[in-house]
Amino acid sequence: MIRFLLRTAVFLLAAAVGVLLTAWIFAAFDLETFSVDWSQPLGFVLAVVVFALAQAIISPFLAKVARNSAPALVGGVGLLSTFVALLVAVLFTDGLEVGGVAGWIIGPVVVWLTGMIAAFVLPLFLLKEGVEKVRENRDE
Repeated sequence: MIRFLLRTAVFLLAAAVGVLLTAWIFAAFDLETFSVDWSQPLGFVLAVVVFALAQAIISPFLAKVARNSAPALVGGVGLLSTFVALLVAVLFTDGLEVGGVAGWIIGPVVVWLTGMIAAFVLPLFLLKEGVEKVRENRDE
């Protein structure tokens, strides 16, 4: 149960990091086609939860379809599920705004890439913190 909760927390954090970094990268290049609506901070939280939930549901389905129908497409499942999950989050929440060609083509690629890196790096930091706490408790 603890592993499930930790994996869920890492997945949500990685989704949040992916969306935030993408919004900041787009802002740095003066592209207004991918942004977070900060007027309602809870809208961002809801958008991240909807995005992560949609991706968690869609990704296994797309992976199965790709494996059965077109094995060459299995590598693109993460990117496609990111696109669909962003679409769902934009349609059902007010915390995330994506528009234009750049927002819908470059946005999912950047969210997928930064989220993937965050999903790889975050457990290393969390694991390091956990190991240090266990060592401190054992030494006392």
